[in-house]
Amino acid sequence: MTLSCFDLGEQMLSVDEARQALATLIERPLGSERIPLAQAHGRRLATTVKAPINVPQNTNAAMDGVALALPREGVGAKQTRWPLAGEVLAGQYRRELVPAGHCVRITTGAPLPPGTDTVVMSEQLREPLDEQPGHVIIASPELLKHGQHVRQAGEDIGLGDTALPAGARLDAAALGLLASLGYADVAVCQCPRVAIFSTGNEVAAPGEPLPKAGIYDANRFTLMGLLAEHGADVIDLGILPDDLNAIKTALEDAAEQSDLVITSGGVSVGQADFTREALEQLGRLAFWRVALRPGRPMACGWLGEKRTPFVGLPGNPVAVMVTFLQFVSPLLDRLYGQPTSTPHRLTAIADTAIKSRLKRTDFIRGVYHTDSEGRLLVRSTGAQGSGILTSMVAANCLIELADDQAGAQPGEVVSIQPLTGWL
Repeated sequence: MTLSCFDLGEQMLSVDEARQALATLIERPLGSERIPLAQAHGRRLATTVKAPINVPQNTNAAMDGVALALPREGVGAKQTRWPLAGEVLAGQYRRELVPAGHCVRITTGAPLPPGTDTVVMSEQLREPLDEQPGHVIIASPELLKHGQHVRQAGEDIGLGDTALPAGARLDAAALGLLASLGYADVAVCQCPRVAIFSTGNEVAAPGEPLPKAGIYDANRFTLMGLLAEHGADVIDLGILPDDLNAIKTALEDAAEQSDLVITSGGVSVGQADFTREALEQLGRLAFWRVALRPGRPMACGWLGEKRTPFVGLPGNPVAVMVTFLQFVSPLLDRLYGQPTSTPHRLTAIADTAIKSRLKRTDFIRGVYHTDSEGRLLVRSTGAQGSGILTSMVAANCLIELADDQAGAQPGEVVSIQPLTGWL
């Protein structure tokens, strides 16, 4: 049984323990709404979608040509001259039976008329030059295969089959599938409203003059991007100074208007770190130490009477992104009504030596690629400081070295988390 994050005190937690404990902050998933299919890209399905029809609806031609009514005795394989019994174009439906040994002209997508079950493409036909114009000639009847160039009814998806499960993210392919089933609108999960702000007297907004001892606020913008990729609506509360009252006021307002509050920085025990103190006064504080790099310190809890979940991420830019992917992403899954999930993982072979330390999980920014033999290889991006954002830009994965791994040598198999394409 998973312990509540409030049962764990301030002990050092593993990444998996922290991920499971953090999920207990979500007491109930968000509701749902029905929206037009044209507006549903990137949203998550609220319910499982079943196919109300067969796709395709009818057995149909996969090529332009003629549909044959092969004789049951199988002599059609030797028949060169085929009498025409009419034509069927895409969008037309012919109910009349085509007699055995006859054919009809047909275009791609047109339903096969009763009696026909095989299509010969136009390139394999020629018109007779004699006195029988109502025929076509198959150039190589010995190559004819029963059932060729035919798409069966329900070949894509059958009536009553599951088209998409609840929680599926609607990408371009999913939208096309729903449209092919005739859905003009769809029930989707409400978008989480996530309030974010940065803290620190040294933090300046991009576009403003940079103070001598200042840094530009990168964290809010990486969080905006990550949240947008996860389908959340962002409530941007800007930059807060190192002031207890200002942070308390912002946290109170954020808790009232959002489903989740995320901050970056101000959750350690430094002299000017006030977010943790404000959280303790406004709600309830949970764990704040996790055995990972980059990542600690981190805090979480509930805010206000609504018990709005709160996650306080570290202040270093790379640590913000890593901890978001490990902990906030599964939390958003919970808001969408999905079970707590772990990040998608692949295995790759280390190109070079990778340093790590026992008793903590290291997430090294990496680049994976395939060699000439098709093997998946990975190397680090180089310097791994928590403030080196260029390493995240260069990376296409995180190399995950668990707390029982003291690094990896060239040729060893390691676990990687791709950074794109798995949402």
